Amino acid sequence: MLDEALKTQLQAYLERLTRPVHLVASLDDSDASAEMLELLNDIEGLSPQVSLEVRRHDAERKPSFAITSPGQDISLRFAGLPMGHEFTSLVLALLQVGGHPSKAAADVIEQVKSLEGEFRFETYFSLSCQNCPDVVQALNLMAVLNPGIKHVAIDGALFQDEVDSRQVMSVPAVFLNGELFAYGRMGLEEIVARLDTGAEAREAAKIAKKDAFDVLVVGGGPAGAAAAIYAARKGIRTGVAAERFGGQVLDTMAIENFISVQHTEGPKLAAALEQHVREYDVDVMNLQRAEALVPAGADGLVEVKLANGASLKSKTVILSTGARWRQMNVPGENEYRNKGVAYCPHCDGPLFKGKRVAVIGGGNSGVEAAIDLAGIVSHVTLVEFDGKLRADEVLQRKLRSLPNVTIITSAQTTEVLGDGQKVVGLVFKDRVGGDSHRIDLEGVFVQIGLLPNTEWLKGTVELSPRGEIVVDERGQTSVPGVFAAGDCTTVPYKQIVIAMGEGAKASLAAFDHLIRTSAPKETAPAEVETAV
Repeated sequence: MLDEALKTQLQAYLERLTRPVHLVASLDDSDASAEMLELLNDIEGLSPQVSLEVRRHDAERKPSFAITSPGQDISLRFAGLPMGHEFTSLVLALLQVGGHPSKAAADVIEQVKSLEGEFRFETYFSLSCQNCPDVVQALNLMAVLNPGIKHVAIDGALFQDEVDSRQVMSVPAVFLNGELFAYGRMGLEEIVARLDTGAEAREAAKIAKKDAFDVLVVGGGPAGAAAAIYAARKGIRTGVAAERFGGQVLDTMAIENFISVQHTEGPKLAAALEQHVREYDVDVMNLQRAEALVPAGADGLVEVKLANGASLKSKTVILSTGARWRQMNVPGENEYRNKGVAYCPHCDGPLFKGKRVAVIGGGNSGVEAAIDLAGIVSHVTLVEFDGKLRADEVLQRKLRSLPNVTIITSAQTTEVLGDGQKVVGLVFKDRVGGDSHRIDLEGVFVQIGLLPNTEWLKGTVELSPRGEIVVDERGQTSVPGVFAAGDCTTVPYKQIVIAMGEGAKASLAAFDHLIRTSAPKETAPAEVETAV
C-alpha cells in the first residue's frame, strides 16, 4: 500500500509517539477492506508503539478503523482509506493520539477541553477535496482533547448509500448528533466558536480593548499576508483582521505558476502564509468579518467596525478582502446550494459519480472543471453565455475530444430546477433564437468568475462599476490613509503573485504615509536680533 519513500517518512514521524497507539479495524470481505488491512499492517510494522486488532463481526462501518490509546478515552475513526489529501489527516491523528502535542494555540486547546456535553461528529469527505482535511483534522484533534467529543471521518465515495440517504451533495459535510451541522471548510477556531456560544462576545470584548494600530490589514489572503509582513518589518504596530486566513487560495487545487515553486496546493500555501506572518510581531485576529469603514476623524484614526460589534482603529488601513465565486443569481441557485449546486468540482465531483451534471462558464476554470468531471460523471453539459468558449485553445481541444461532453454556447441559464430536496434540472434560454430549453441532470457546477468582497465599503471608498476598489499606482484609495491591494481592487490580472506584490506596495505606501503625516510641521524661522 505505502511505497518505501512514504514508509520511511512515516516511520520518522512515528518516532515522536510518547504513548502506545492501538488500531482497531472493522473489516469485511471487500477489496476496500483488503486495501485497508494492507495499509494498517504497513503502519503497524513501522513502530513498536503501534498495535493492530482486526474485527469482522462488530456493528461499525466496514471498512473502517479506530485510532485509540490504552487508558485514554478517545473516539476517533476513519471510514474508508484516508489517502490523497487525507493522508496528512491520518498522520496527524496517529501522532496526536500517540501523545505528540498539537501546534494549535494554547487558548484554543483549553477552550476545546472545557466544552461540556456529548458531541458525536460525522464528516463526509472526498479524497480529491482540498477543503476537507482542515475539517477532519480539527475534529480529530477535538476528539483527542475532549472525551465528550467523538468523530468519524467518512469517505463519501465509498459509502455512497449513506451519501444518498442523507442527500450529501457537497463536501466536507459535517453532521453533529445526527443532524447537519455545516458544509464547507472550517478550521478549529471556527468549529469551537460555533460550539462555545459565549466565544464571540468574549472575543469582541478582547478586541475592543486593543490599542490603535499603525497599520491594520483587513483580509488574510496573499495580498494581506504580504502587506502585514512588510509593515511588521518596519517595526510598527501591525494587525490583521481576517474572516479566514488564506482567503481564496484555500479553495485553489493546484498552483503551478507561483514563480520559483513548480507546484503547490492552495491549503499548503495558505498555511505557509499564516506561518510567515506569525513569525513577526503581528496581531492576527481570525474569524473577524469587517462590516463598515469610518474615515479618520479629529483623532486621525480610521475605524473598522466588525460583525461581532467590536471596532478596531488604526492610523492607516490596507483593504485586502479578496473575491469570491460569482453566482448566477437565478431562481433555484440559492435554494439548491449544496444540494446539487456546487462551486468546487475537485471537492464535490466524486459525489456525482455516474450522474449527469452541467458546468456553467466557458473560461479556463469552466473548461478545466468540465474536463475533470468528465472522468467521473456519466455526462457533462458545458453552458456558455458567449457565442464561443473563452478558454485557452489547448483546453478546448481536450474538452472537444471527450465523448461524454456536450457544449452549448449562446446560452443564458435562467433557472435551476429541483424537487424540493435536490437538483433535477436546468433551464437555459437560447440567446440567438430566444427559445427556452430544459436539461435533466443532478448537478450544476458554477464557474463564471469572481466577485470582489467590497459590498461593505459602498458609499465610503470609490468603487468601480464592477465593485472593485479604485486605487492609484501606490494602492491609495479615495479615502486618505486607506490603501487596498489584491483581487478586490481595480488592478488587472487576478493572480497570486500579483496580489502579493500589490500587498507589499500598499504596505510601503502606508508606511510612507505615516512618515509624512507624523513629521513635525515646518515653522517660520524666528527673527534674529542684531546686537548694536
